Amino acid sequence: MQKIRRDDTVFVVKGKERGRTGPVRKVIPGDQRVIVTGVNMVKRHLRPRGPQQPGGIVEREAPISWANVALLCQSCGKPTRTGVRHQADGRKVRFCKRCDANLD
Repeated sequence: MQKIRRDDTVFVVKGKERGRTGPVRKVIPGDQRVIVTGVNMVKRHLRPRGPQQPGGIVEREAPISWANVALLCQSCGKPTRTGVRHQADGRKVRFCKRCDANLD
């Protein structure tokens, strides 16, 4: 079970983007990276690919290591570590280790 999933709101704790928050747009588990909307913007120089795709300089989000982000709890509003607990019906859910609230 992954600790960070798509559409989770995360807080950047390390690096040049420290202190920024945003929703996770994509999780890349093989590289242990996440793409966060509006965080770690880089400029890419693109070659024209015909009349529909003109070239130019495009800004896009680059992946950031998931060790450098912390999940934001919806109830306490602070970055937190997560744990996993089993529900009575057998499902596994994540919970906030600060305020003990369920995250799923």
